[in-house]
Amino acid sequence: MKKILTIAACLAFGSGYVMAQETFPRNGVYDERAGLVALTNATIHTDYKTTINNATLLIRNGKVEAVGTSVKVPAGAVTIDAKGKHIYPGLVDMFSTYGLPEVKSERGGWGSPPQMESKKQGAYSWNQAIRPETNAVELFKVDKKQAEEMRKLGFGSVLAVHRDGIARGTATLVTLADNKRENEVVVLDKAAAALSFDKGSSTQDYPNSLMGSMALLRQTYLDAQWNAQNPAREQNISLTAFTAANKYPQIFEVNGKLDVLRADKVGDEFGKQYIIKGGGDEYQMIKEIKSTNAPIILSLNFPDAYNLEDPFDARRVPLESMKHWEMAPANAAMLNKAGVTIAFTAADLKDKKDFLPNLRKAIQYGLSEEEALKALTATPAKLLNADSKVGSLNKGMLANFIITSDNLFAVDNIILENWVQGSQYKISEMPSDYRGVYTLKMAQQPDRKLMISGTAEKPELKVIAQDTVTGKITFSGNLVTLAFAKDKKNKESIRLSGWVQEKNLQGEGQLPDATSVKWTATFSEAMSQKAKSDSTKVAKTPQLGNMIYPFRAYGQTELPKQEVVLIKNATVWTNEKEGKLENTDVLLKNGKIAKVGKNLSENGAKVVDGTGKHVTPGIIDEHSHIALNGVNEGTQSVTAEVRMADVVNSDDINIYRQLAGGVTTSQLLHGSANPIGGQSAIIKLRWGKSPDELMVENADGYIKFALGENVKQSNRNNANIRFPQSRMGVEQVFVDAFQRAKEYEQSWKSYNSLSKREKAKTPAPRRDLELDALVEILNEKRFITCHSYVQSEINMLMKVADEMGFKINTFTHILEGYKVADKMKDRGIGGSTFADWWAYKMEVKDAIPQNAGIMNQLGVVTAINSDDAEMARRLNQEAAKSVKYTGMSEEDALKMVTLNPAKLLHLDDRMGSIKTGKDADVVLWNDNPLSIYAKPLKTFVDGIAYYDVERDEQMRVELEKERMRLVQAMLNAKTGGARTQAPVTRRASVVHCEDVAHSEEESYFAH
Repeated sequence: MKKILTIAACLAFGSGYVMAQETFPRNGVYDERAGLVALTNATIHTDYKTTINNATLLIRNGKVEAVGTSVKVPAGAVTIDAKGKHIYPGLVDMFSTYGLPEVKSERGGWGSPPQMESKKQGAYSWNQAIRPETNAVELFKVDKKQAEEMRKLGFGSVLAVHRDGIARGTATLVTLADNKRENEVVVLDKAAAALSFDKGSSTQDYPNSLMGSMALLRQTYLDAQWNAQNPAREQNISLTAFTAANKYPQIFEVNGKLDVLRADKVGDEFGKQYIIKGGGDEYQMIKEIKSTNAPIILSLNFPDAYNLEDPFDARRVPLESMKHWEMAPANAAMLNKAGVTIAFTAADLKDKKDFLPNLRKAIQYGLSEEEALKALTATPAKLLNADSKVGSLNKGMLANFIITSDNLFAVDNIILENWVQGSQYKISEMPSDYRGVYTLKMAQQPDRKLMISGTAEKPELKVIAQDTVTGKITFSGNLVTLAFAKDKKNKESIRLSGWVQEKNLQGEGQLPDATSVKWTATFSEAMSQKAKSDSTKVAKTPQLGNMIYPFRAYGQTELPKQEVVLIKNATVWTNEKEGKLENTDVLLKNGKIAKVGKNLSENGAKVVDGTGKHVTPGIIDEHSHIALNGVNEGTQSVTAEVRMADVVNSDDINIYRQLAGGVTTSQLLHGSANPIGGQSAIIKLRWGKSPDELMVENADGYIKFALGENVKQSNRNNANIRFPQSRMGVEQVFVDAFQRAKEYEQSWKSYNSLSKREKAKTPAPRRDLELDALVEILNEKRFITCHSYVQSEINMLMKVADEMGFKINTFTHILEGYKVADKMKDRGIGGSTFADWWAYKMEVKDAIPQNAGIMNQLGVVTAINSDDAEMARRLNQEAAKSVKYTGMSEEDALKMVTLNPAKLLHLDDRMGSIKTGKDADVVLWNDNPLSIYAKPLKTFVDGIAYYDVERDEQMRVELEKERMRLVQAMLNAKTGGARTQAPVTRRASVVHCEDVAHSEEESYFAH
């Protein structure tokens, strides 16, 4: 076999015909041999589901000529006997950076001035992160080192993706032949278009948030459509290229499961079905991932176990990280079982050598071998529209294949050769198999038995005399070394070195007392087939822990279900004209408050004893920043195009914590980094549901405005140049924005008033997402919540609103609201404030704790908000402060965190009071809800008890048991030789109004 393969190694002929250099002149004579090779007697896997035994593979000019059991080998063909070997199609990696330049970012530090405009010269996009004009094929260079590394894993072709920017241009499908020029290895010059939410090497400020990236991508789609319809209006190479790239498969790289859903949402808006390069945690949201219909490209980059020998270190590792370590290898199997199309990539692996072991691990965790092979051959080929060229061994396809010693997925399998475009690349030699039983003789020592087991590639040694000891044995070609202890009591090693003589071993060595000896090991019997199988058999599928929703501490194996609940004999704070009712019952049914009264009954209802307890509407936080992956797109003065709904993080533990504080609804606001910020999201705290399922159905749209120090960036570095830099500049931002919005609206009205014939010859206005949102404000379809402190600025914005014809819904913070409450009331503007925060920066120096009470007394709809994840857990206590400071009634105080914020959010017809027909968002308290001793016992959202104090206590016990189980599993993994990583402290990130990035450090003073 070796002899024949060596001959074949000389066949570097003819295969260049596949993608030939016919236009290239040659310095010398032309040598055009046919490249005709027949590999016979092999087990050939022509595709992931078809295997032909004792078959022949005939290749000519780098392509498959024929395959089967009755193939006639033509005269002149080089014949290679592949008896006992397996042949598979070359693997296809559809997400690689092979042959492409490294992407480097040169962004400035904190003290650098912002870069508002693109530095890229030419008629390109206004934003450096939009680079669809990039064609990977133009950057591609054959890289011998990278090609060899990938061929060793079994790959014959890869999709080269330039991982730079949001719109990344086109990717190219190339083979891993390294004995050819670039134009010979390109299979498809433009095989796919690549996208992401990562701005890559762009040094431009915008976007600096995930929601900004999503908005920029949306606007790019719209601009490309407009540009295609109106090519004379603007010469833009980027937009033209973006439109052209839309005809290719669209590959979207994301960082995790929530980003899969986000990318799919953008794709749905523009009629694009993305292929998603995932982050490895998709199994945590199987139902939602499946609903996207997106094929998922999976990396096999599994996390290492944590080194948790120190019990204090173990406390630093969150439950979700522990469970992800255990469950990540099952990701592929779980997705495949759910019917999700998967493909594999070697991308993201720190060490590419982990690819095949991790692939076998994925199979061990439940993925079938057939599906694994499909994910590496047929699926990527089909997704790239290249299934007529790669992915199987049918006639006319590229002669990309691997020769293996055994089943590709067997533990002891060896990839012997990788043929690419008909060129042979030797990977490994078939190791000699010395496994068996030997009789060892050493000078005057008693005879011993050597048992060599394990695999041929990695043999294992046991030495049997009076004791059985485990030793080490290593073969290197014809040489062998052994080391083992004399017996179990004596740990000093006997060390032997020698060579193989036919089936026997012999040589010289040294005993523990330094005596030199000669030795022989005479072969007596081969290892039994059963012993060989036992030494190489695949480990059993491990027993995994339960899936929990959400995938973190306090997640549950099953989400609580809606029930019919009857709360009996409680004190009910109705927030209606009936006021506070003693010894009253509340019936929750079908997600609604069905009845309120005395002596109620209902068949099948779960009865909750409310004696001595209090029932209130769920608390509504009008100003929150929980459950968000980022809070500010602070790079421009107007970012009305960004949407908080895009970046809702349904896994945020603050959802659960705030349920424990009686909160049922929150408005998630953009921060206060710019005068006109992003569009709000209003959510219900449905712990364990997806981001879309958190959203309050059919809620009005809101948007965040801001005034004061934050928007003029008083506390930023001196290098800042973003307009505005003064309070008077802030006014001009508003005036300019709404003037542009009016002109924009008028342009669309004029266009839409045209007849069909006139429209056909009139260019449509350019759609602008930023101005769309402002037009919605002008038409009272979107409502303003404005961050505010200083009286003069509040007066300014009311004046601008009067002049420009828009309304302000709510001033939030509004710590000088007591100075302007009369003007607010006249305009129907509400106030959402802090109870008693003051003196945390200069512009709040005039804040007083009577503010909320004064606004309320003057008829302003007044709410108390948190703007803080911690304070939101105690909003009932914040409301109670107005009783102390202003003598407000308890019922009015409670309304400031229930009914009044519902009014400000235009949801008071659904929530905010205990009234028949309203949503069953209800809290059962152990005491007067305004007492510092009050604690929620149950918090219902839509009639579902998402928080229950008794269940919480039980979960705490179960959580500790689960942590201990996982700690022990990691300790066992380390003992078994698994790699480990050190625990790293990760502080929870709590975001606030002026936070520009999603920080890993908590700061409670960033308001």
